[in-house]
Amino acid sequence: MNSASAELTQLCMSLAALLGLLTLQMVLQRRDGRDPINRRFLFCVRITMLLFLGRVLVTLTGLQIFRILVLLGAALIPLAALLLTEGLLRRHAPPIAKQIIGWGTAVFVLSAFWYLGSIDPFRLFALLAFQLFGFFIGGWLILSRDRTSLSASENTTVTRIGLSLWLFIPLALGDFLMAVLDLPIQFSALGVLILCWLAIGLGRAQIGHRVVIVNFAVMVFAAVLVGLLVGTIADLNRDGVLLSTAAVMTALFLVSILNDARGLRSEEQSLGLLQYLAETNTDDPVVFLRDLRGHPLVEGAAMISRASLAELQEPTLKQIFDASPVLRRSDPPQLGALADDHIAHLFDSYSATHVILASSTPRVLIALSMPSLSASPMAELELKVVQRMAALMAQRRADKE
Repeated sequence: MNSASAELTQLCMSLAALLGLLTLQMVLQRRDGRDPINRRFLFCVRITMLLFLGRVLVTLTGLQIFRILVLLGAALIPLAALLLTEGLLRRHAPPIAKQIIGWGTAVFVLSAFWYLGSIDPFRLFALLAFQLFGFFIGGWLILSRDRTSLSASENTTVTRIGLSLWLFIPLALGDFLMAVLDLPIQFSALGVLILCWLAIGLGRAQIGHRVVIVNFAVMVFAAVLVGLLVGTIADLNRDGVLLSTAAVMTALFLVSILNDARGLRSEEQSLGLLQYLAETNTDDPVVFLRDLRGHPLVEGAAMISRASLAELQEPTLKQIFDASPVLRRSDPPQLGALADDHIAHLFDSYSATHVILASSTPRVLIALSMPSLSASPMAELELKVVQRMAALMAQRRADKE
């Protein structure tokens, strides 16, 4: 293994950490970027992004002046961690601890502009002690918190963040002690990816701590196993095995972050539909569905009026939609040859995968196309909710008239 391999691995891990942090930032902003806790969390995320951006720029350009970004990020991390911990716990740290972190932050921020290594390793060891003190204070506040003063969701959030801090400490320690421990690269990018993964998972309340721990253990075990396998096949030395393991673990956690963020986005869109259903103030099913057409679930849906159904027999249509108000191409009701012809005509005329009964009197249908890959059980249930809501509106409107 040569130095170029280590630099390339380090660059890829730093870029992966940046992508994970950007994903977490988008998730936080989408939830509520103005929420006090989210603002503190965003501050932590952006400070950490500053550090890894500096690492990437130093690697790509070879210019040591970009070390200023790395040192600034490292100097501000204890302050950011303390602010986030206090916000999560709704509790202040001891005044002496806040003074130490405040003055320490000021000193190390100023020292960051002396980016040359002439004051190292003294500065690096002092910065390490400062960061460890900040993490220790945060961990102590989390462990000594009054659990009864926080809600169940707040305790879950604090536990996940605390877990990520304790995992991050040995990785950050390794960054400063690379030469002493004879490590080929800095491994703190893995700690950042773990933090992003745990934080994004907080939005999925149905996933408990046990599942998170099991998933974490499986990914770490798989990465170590693959790293050892690659090292054995390629006859790599210790550093080569460490690089292979780190690369695999980075890829696993990055894919998990992106997948969880996508799943969370889908859940948020579903909640957006439920919110629209709950807040709608119209009893006209046509208006209701027209306003809903911007939602991804029914985007591009076509409204079929009675005039467009003139060539179809009303009794047969009634028979079809009495049996299946949400008609699916993949699973049509078996009602005889004539009904089969009517169903095929509806699907073929509008290139639809689903036809929904919006109103019986007058008969109004909605045709939409949902590829089978995106037709999840949740999406199918949502379509049924939409149809049921529209049908109830139509019935209430008919009763009034």
